[in-house]
Amino acid sequence: MSTSATEHARLTAARTAFVYLLAAVFCMVFGAVYEHFSHNVYSWYMIYAFAFPLLGGGVPFCAMTLLDRCPVPSRLPLNLYNSGIATLTVGSVFQGVLAIYGTTSRLTRVYWTAGIVLTAAGAVLYLAGLLQRNAKP
Repeated sequence: MSTSATEHARLTAARTAFVYLLAAVFCMVFGAVYEHFSHNVYSWYMIYAFAFPLLGGGVPFCAMTLLDRCPVPSRLPLNLYNSGIATLTVGSVFQGVLAIYGTTSRLTRVYWTAGIVLTAAGAVLYLAGLLQRNAKP
């Protein structure tokens, strides 16, 4: 890969990490404000909704930015992975809202299932791309 392509890949990883860190901060602030007005009713799903973008997005993409040996995923694995993390985050916030409201819904399982499937598909495609790249002589 040329130097400019490597630079572009690192810049993409850095931008993605920054967006994930902003999303984590937004989830923290949103959860704090929502629970402030919820009359002392708390939900672990709302409190820890920030963990998905922080640990699932911010940390891996910061590592990709800082480590030269870790290549940035191509567009399809990146989109699948990002969609999975976003689905898990929204599902956590939604389940937190329902818990604070005092109700439940079977439909929240769809968020968890779709989020895990999308994230896993993105990770598997990324690893397959790494194996394919390393297999070439």
